[in-house]
Amino acid sequence: MDDGLVCAPMLGTVVRIAVATGTEVRAGQSLVVLESMKMEHIVEAPHAGVVSNVAVTEGETVKRDQKLVELAAVEAPTEAADAEAAVDPADVRPDLAEVHQRHAVGLDGQRPDAVARRHDLGQRTARENLAALCDPDTLVEYGPLAVAAQRQRRPLADLIERTPADGLVAGVAGINGALFGAAAAQCAVLSYDATVLAGTQGAHNHLKKDRLFEVAARRGLPVVLFAEGGGGRPGDTDIPTVSGLQVMAFHLFARLSGQVPLVGIAAGRCFAGNAALLGCCDVVIATRDSTIGMGGPAMIEGGGLGSYRPEEVGPIDVQAPNGVVDIVVADEHEATDVAKRYLSYFQGSLTDWDCADQRLLRQAVPGSRVQVYDVRSVIDSLADTGTVLELRPEFGTGIITTLIRIDGRPYGLIANNPAHLGGAIDSDAADKAARFLQLCDAHGLPIVSLCDTPGFMVGPDAERTATVRHFSRMFVTGANLSVPLCVIVLRKAYGLGAMAMAGGSLKVPLATVSWPTGEFGGMGLEGAVKLGFRKELEAVADPDERQALFDQMVQLAYEQGKGLNAASMFEIDDVIDPADTRRWITATLGDVPGGRAPEQGKRRPHIDTW
Repeated sequence: MDDGLVCAPMLGTVVRIAVATGTEVRAGQSLVVLESMKMEHIVEAPHAGVVSNVAVTEGETVKRDQKLVELAAVEAPTEAADAEAAVDPADVRPDLAEVHQRHAVGLDGQRPDAVARRHDLGQRTARENLAALCDPDTLVEYGPLAVAAQRQRRPLADLIERTPADGLVAGVAGINGALFGAAAAQCAVLSYDATVLAGTQGAHNHLKKDRLFEVAARRGLPVVLFAEGGGGRPGDTDIPTVSGLQVMAFHLFARLSGQVPLVGIAAGRCFAGNAALLGCCDVVIATRDSTIGMGGPAMIEGGGLGSYRPEEVGPIDVQAPNGVVDIVVADEHEATDVAKRYLSYFQGSLTDWDCADQRLLRQAVPGSRVQVYDVRSVIDSLADTGTVLELRPEFGTGIITTLIRIDGRPYGLIANNPAHLGGAIDSDAADKAARFLQLCDAHGLPIVSLCDTPGFMVGPDAERTATVRHFSRMFVTGANLSVPLCVIVLRKAYGLGAMAMAGGSLKVPLATVSWPTGEFGGMGLEGAVKLGFRKELEAVADPDERQALFDQMVQLAYEQGKGLNAASMFEIDDVIDPADTRRWITATLGDVPGGRAPEQGKRRPHIDTW
């Protein structure tokens, strides 16, 4: 092509001629606009110059390489051409301005009345909660322009103003990025907006949940859900449906169980579908003013079951002792802080840590075999300072389940509680322990077990709670762990209870060690003597002599079953100085295995909700 000729790059029709003969143009300036296959193509000047001839007319169909314009070259563009070439990067076109305006409508600053009502209740808005949870400027929001599916009954302008994001703020953001780095911090976050149609589940926000849950599954992202709201929304009219039972959100969220950490937060009223999602979570954090129920007052009354105030349906003094709520907090501020802390155990190790003087553990268990002590103080001293996060403290109180750090590494820890039934494992404690083991296993946390139990709880009352089935959950779960286990016997290690605390056998853990106060046996020493030497004891008529003989036999049994003797038979790996416990844990459990990439699949099919 001649440098002075500008030709058609394709077959098309001339729809606009942007220059005339004698026009001085810059390089890249529009000369002719061609239409081809319903698309407009701009033919630009290849260099600066002066138009000497325009060879086509508007409306003319031209062939490829047909001459359009003759252009005489010049040395440099004029100042006018330079000015035309300048583009202001701050310029906002009308289409972009409309997008900015639509995004701004849903922000708290544009909804002062709704925000004020929320604050009057002592609660934060959905966006305020997410701002406190997420690292600054990391939230990428999905579906912020969605509105309620009610265009058939309400003007669009009203829906835009009153139903922003269809009542669900959702997206992907960083959490704890300053501690673990941007990659480890990525999470999916969702918060129902109680200021929009009472936080109900609408047609479009169901689709948003579907989208986020699929993204979380594909990327292996933890999920944090603020679940406050009233459940299903009957007023959406735009999407035809008979039952609404075809929505996928509950299935998709439940499939995430065991794959990624799921954190649920409840503040205020949480009913029906919102409560169902909350119940799928690995951990439920709830404020003291929460009311959580599978059916709200309207549903209860509609079923002919009476009239109740919302506060009477699943208040926290019901849902914490029964095990529904894992962690009770004062308000949403604390709930957000605890959620970040909980997630941190599944995001990696910390390099900055401190701990108590480990020599204090030497006095943690009393010298008297029958004196109760506070095992929580043992846990606090053993773990890195300030890193103990206990789950379900009001439920199944015979076993304590906590997340901890040792030398900055995260671990799960279970411990018998001698202050409750002497440390005996009842049905609730077994359920609590088994589920916690599943939680740790699913997300790659090694497990520390502090054993001090006389065994499982016995008696007619215990059997009414289905102890046979509930207690056996610990065996089935412990036998199928993929993460390592370390057992520290603090005092009593008797019978099936001790075996359950060790995954089914003292040889299952990578290490089973005892403190000097440890004692071992097939059952409690006193019970073993009464059963095994009944005839000998009954042969002694004098009660004082019989008691003396009994005490003597118990002492002999203790000498037989004490930790040093068990270690001499190599039934356990060692009897250690309590001050050495942390070293044994970190040496035998090694580095934290960590989570798995999405393509590697789950460690477990799911985590039991109970």
